[in-house]
Amino acid sequence: MPLPRPLPRPLLALLLAAPLAAQDPVRPIVLTHANVIDGAADTPQRDVTVVLAAGKVERVAKGDAAPPAGALVIDLRGRWVLPGLIDAHTHISSLAAARRALESGVTTVRSASTTNFQDVGLRALAKSGAIAGPDVLAAGVFVSPDLGESVLADTRLAGLIGGVTTPDALRLVVNVNADRGVDVIKTRGTERAGLPNTDPRKQSYTEEQLRAIVAAATARGLPVMAHAHGDEGAYAAVKAGVKSIEHGTYLSDSTLGLMAQQGAFLVPTYSTLLDLRDPGGDYDDPVLHLRAEHMIPVSQKMIRRARQLGVKVITGADTQYGPTSVTRISQEVVNFVDLGFTPLEAIRAATTLAADCLGIGTRTGRLAPGFEADLIVVEDNPLDDIRIIQDVTIVISNGRVGLNRLPFAK
Repeated sequence: MPLPRPLPRPLLALLLAAPLAAQDPVRPIVLTHANVIDGAADTPQRDVTVVLAAGKVERVAKGDAAPPAGALVIDLRGRWVLPGLIDAHTHISSLAAARRALESGVTTVRSASTTNFQDVGLRALAKSGAIAGPDVLAAGVFVSPDLGESVLADTRLAGLIGGVTTPDALRLVVNVNADRGVDVIKTRGTERAGLPNTDPRKQSYTEEQLRAIVAAATARGLPVMAHAHGDEGAYAAVKAGVKSIEHGTYLSDSTLGLMAQQGAFLVPTYSTLLDLRDPGGDYDDPVLHLRAEHMIPVSQKMIRRARQLGVKVITGADTQYGPTSVTRISQEVVNFVDLGFTPLEAIRAATTLAADCLGIGTRTGRLAPGFEADLIVVEDNPLDDIRIIQDVTIVISNGRVGLNRLPFAK
């Protein structure tokens, strides 16, 4: 048997250098003359200095301080700093998509499933600093009655090509996901809205089946997020103990009240309904256009009612961040304000509150000492005009600059 050919020296050097590059220390950053919305306080901090070191927030305070050795010092000249945005429902599965998300101001995402565990790989690459992308909480394979192409994602799933409905099958998919290192389990209470031949109001799993999924996930220390447009499927999912309801278009007061009582989160992904209606973007189908015309006013009413009843509502874009995608978390923040949220409530829905839903509220979602150095910079005060948040000037994730348009800013 012939010996394998040696790698060319340039390629070998590149492969050896890659892990070292990922371990390079993060350069300290000092932002001066910043106005800060920290995600927790009700009022902004004006003309402060923000010091970032070792990927963490070290200081947010008035007054000048000697910058750490080798620090990058940026005079913001009164620009506004906010915590990095969180997309609590996305389907990122490529390096380019991760980059697009980051450049839009998203520093953390919760995957809502990928076909072949791409989110697990992206999480590792982003954590190491090997790629420019947001932190990823991975969901792996969707626990759904039909796994589709995901039966190819792991040899243990191949036997489920006929469907996933029995307790043993449900537990198997949960455990395969857990073995692959996911952070959350994604399942469904109803069918999809984004396919013309499905009925988003139709229940997919019974409460008993959903309880089996939640029990299996809990045994592995994992929360569960449940796709559910229709009320019956959503109510069953909340009764079963899921952490969040995704979409929730047709939720009744009874279901919303139960969510508020149990502390379940709502991720309405309202921007996706607008994408279903409008030409281009992630969806472009005449049936979906008509469906969205019906669903949009229903969702608007539901979101307003959820806020009134005290449900914790957070942001999710439900996009792949593909080359033609138009949906962004910043647009969802704007939509929340259009639906009656205050600008500060909408910002918190995309930062502090979203971090709480993801179980990472003690490490990100705020600009405070000890928290991850995840932030965005915008030109003006988003509390005066929330649309400012759609045009970010600087994005920093874990202390690394992912975008800096300051030389081109006004």
